[in-house]
Amino acid sequence: MLQKEFTPKRTVCKVTFAIPAEWAEKNVKLVGDFNDWDESADALKKKKDKWETTLRLKPESEYRFKYVLDGERWENDDAADSYIPNEFGTEDSLLVTGK
Repeated sequence: MLQKEFTPKRTVCKVTFAIPAEWAEKNVKLVGDFNDWDESADALKKKKDKWETTLRLKPESEYRFKYVLDGERWENDDAADSYIPNEFGTEDSLLVTGK
């Protein structure tokens, strides 16, 4: 699930990334263009029935991203705005922050 919220002057788009708790046992990392695909940069926290984190991103931008589940599996977001082929023969999730 992706939830987008703009600051009043629309200078920042706060994006909440969330996936079901059953997707991972130990940990979930969010990787993408916004953190140079760094697996140690953005961890999701487990909250009841989901893993979740919120990032502050630039409006009117597009970002490729994926989730790294338990340090092993790379998965897309079911609610991504779109999907784009990557150089590994799979697809990346696409987030569009809009205007």
